[in-house]
Amino acid sequence: MLRLGIPVIGVTDVPRAVAFWTAALNLVATEEWRSDTWRTLYHADGSGRALAVLHSESPPEPRPRLHLDLFTDSAEEQQAEVRRLVGLGARTVDWELYPPEPDFVVLADPDDNIFCVVDLSHAPSGGGGDRPSG
Repeated sequence: MLRLGIPVIGVTDVPRAVAFWTAALNLVATEEWRSDTWRTLYHADGSGRALAVLHSESPPEPRPRLHLDLFTDSAEEQQAEVRRLVGLGARTVDWELYPPEPDFVVLADPDDNIFCVVDLSHAPSGGGGDRPSG
């Protein structure tokens, strides 16, 4: 039976990506499934794999069709998490496709991979077509 595995993010600097995503999402990097070009990151509670980073020479997509959505439960939590993630090395993205009252903030990780921080108390954002996959 086919099963969905984990999201894989292409990066130019695997150690930097491991440092960012483990801190951002409270994940742990173990020695299992590790090489110079690949790291699998696990949930800190031991519940399994969560994310992988893979060395890539290709540039990040400015408007990716596939991206990560990270959820928060309120606007206040969203603002706090955006500040925390920027402190870890993410950057805010000047996203020209925001709807009038967005439930999401577009950020880029240290490798410029786009992801969103979504306020679930305000979701969905006018159909979702304005998110980075649009």
